[in-house]
Amino acid sequence: MARRSKAKEAVPRPHLTYKQGLAWLYGLQRFGIKLGLETIRRLLDQCCSGVCVKRPALAAANASTPKIIHVAGTNGKGSVCAMIDSICRAQGYRTGLFTSPHLVTFRERIRVNGEMISEGAVADGLTMIRDLIADWDPHPTFFEVTTALALKHFGDTEIDIAILETGLGGRLDATNAVQSDVSVITPIGLDHEKWLGHTLLEIAREKAGIIKPGVPVVSAPQQPQAEEVIRARTAECSSPLQFVNETYHRPPVALRGEHQKQNAAVAITALQAANVQLDEKAIVRGLATIEWPARFQKWDQRTIIDGAHNPSAASILAQTWREVFGDQKATLVLAVLSDKDLRGICEALAPIAASVLLPKIRSERAAAPGELAKIFSVITPSLPHSITSTIGDTLMLARAKPNPILITGSLHFAGELLAYIRGEPAAFEECAQ
Repeated sequence: MARRSKAKEAVPRPHLTYKQGLAWLYGLQRFGIKLGLETIRRLLDQCCSGVCVKRPALAAANASTPKIIHVAGTNGKGSVCAMIDSICRAQGYRTGLFTSPHLVTFRERIRVNGEMISEGAVADGLTMIRDLIADWDPHPTFFEVTTALALKHFGDTEIDIAILETGLGGRLDATNAVQSDVSVITPIGLDHEKWLGHTLLEIAREKAGIIKPGVPVVSAPQQPQAEEVIRARTAECSSPLQFVNETYHRPPVALRGEHQKQNAAVAITALQAANVQLDEKAIVRGLATIEWPARFQKWDQRTIIDGAHNPSAASILAQTWREVFGDQKATLVLAVLSDKDLRGICEALAPIAASVLLPKIRSERAAAPGELAKIFSVITPSLPHSITSTIGDTLMLARAKPNPILITGSLHFAGELLAYIRGEPAAFEECAQ
């Protein structure tokens, strides 16, 4: 329960610039990850009073309240969110899209009608939130403030449909303070075990926590334990449930891989469950024109960038590689965060690799390249692998080899790589003073 702070005379504080705002926001990471809804509800009540997305009774009485589509899962949730957004925009709806993490710029997380939030709107919103929460105890976290910023921006820009991707889990994720029109669950696997549990059953319970009484649920096919949890939760909440077992086969889907056809079917079913009126032309146009970087992204004729960061995503990536390249193996460029299942990722990707380059990236959370090298030495001793110093050196070495190039292991790495080849500041440089 929040403790009351002593009343004190307000002291005017300077308006934040964009870089100052991000520096302040990233400074909130010292508060860590705090799963729970009390603080975010308080924050939304005080800074997003014009957005009726968090109070069911008020939302029901307000015809202008946007539709809310809430998406959780382990893999594919970002792609499903991007598909829903693209289809809705093709139909002419004004959309708000909230996703995480970002690749190159923080502004990617919050979009209205496909356009990233402006630097000015970020600065204004963070200044207002900073002043509002200055003496709060407990203090809101990075993700709680980011969620509030997104919902405030959506309210200010008068959207028709909001698509919200959970940040971590579901039940206690900040986005779960919002009253949704449909709950969407993509495939559930092992990830974020430190926070969500060490078994599929525990993790599924957290993801299924976005299911709310009477709100329709749309789920991708799940492993038996996860399916059982979802069925139990929907029964408890008297929520209609649809498992989407078919795939969308009408070409083209701009994102590559058979799994993206499954994601497309989930996206379409979710919109139907939310009673969003669509025509077939909008669905076709939306799926054909979707842009979602680092999801088997073809950078040039021989370079693929993908953010796969857990064993199940790496297995799907390997399958997609075979669909596109057949038996041709990759020069694998791999960097993984240290809290991930390093061996599981390496085992999934080794069969499609002709050789492996292990660069040192700038994320503080990155696993040491030497640790990955040891894993490859054990699981595939005959697979050539080497440690490289910089991204520039790594790309030069990769391009000197005859094989197509696969760059993967982390969305953070994908973002650093994209920033490098675009000649833009990387995400960690954006708020540097």
